[in-house]
Amino acid sequence: MTRKFINIKGSLLDLSTPKVMGIINATPDSFYEGSRVSTLDEIRKQVDKMVEEGVDILDVGGYSSRPGAEGPDQDKEIQRVSKALELIRKRYPDLPLSVDTFRSEVARIGIEYYDADIVNDVSGGEFDKKMYGLVASKGVAYILMHMKGRPETMQDKPRYNDVMDEITYWLSVRVKRLIKEGLKDIIIDPGFGFGKTLEHNYTILKNLDRFQLLGLPVLAGLSRKSMIWKKLSISPSEALNGTSILNTIALQKGASILRVHDVKEAKELICLFNAVNTES
Repeated sequence: MTRKFINIKGSLLDLSTPKVMGIINATPDSFYEGSRVSTLDEIRKQVDKMVEEGVDILDVGGYSSRPGAEGPDQDKEIQRVSKALELIRKRYPDLPLSVDTFRSEVARIGIEYYDADIVNDVSGGEFDKKMYGLVASKGVAYILMHMKGRPETMQDKPRYNDVMDEITYWLSVRVKRLIKEGLKDIIIDPGFGFGKTLEHNYTILKNLDRFQLLGLPVLAGLSRKSMIWKKLSISPSEALNGTSILNTIALQKGASILRVHDVKEAKELICLFNAVNTES
């Protein structure tokens, strides 16, 4: 049976109704131009808008992991993330916050200084071997994402013998390590677009329910990604409709969290999805 909650500061966040994670990209080079916020005023406006629209979790990142990205050094990432987290914590002290980073030092600062509740690690602990020990010792939730390669090279002809088998095995091995470290709150993310071709991405979405075998909540990060706009020959700015369609499929396949740029549309989608699937 899949776990349908995570612990946030001693309170259980119920995932039996899917939750929306809003993306705050404190970077100048995110793949979707509409999500980039760098000044305090831009961050405040974006955060206020998402809160008004009913966001459940905010995910704050200072390192662009788009294909081909090289990324900032650690000090620059800390500066970007800290600026956003400080503003959000002052305005919304009780809002669940996630730090989007693969660096344990950035995660530590987010947790210790800004009371972050979740660490969202695109490398699944592969880029910083201290990450598992840190999240376990701090008792925060951890998003374990699969990525093949690194952002600079991950889209250079990624290959799998069987994409579902390989990702499921990769995740299961790391879940066991995390549990051995003492971590209880783990969220699975198969990593759409991270070292996958368009065909791989659609195979993963079609079989997303297979990850339920791991017994953990699944996060779907599909928002405005290239698997939508390349397939439709459009731009990321035109990919909201496609995002909503794929997010609906992800919910049908058991996703518990939708990570999105567009909170209002995702909340409406979940409301209608629940209306169809609630027993009367």
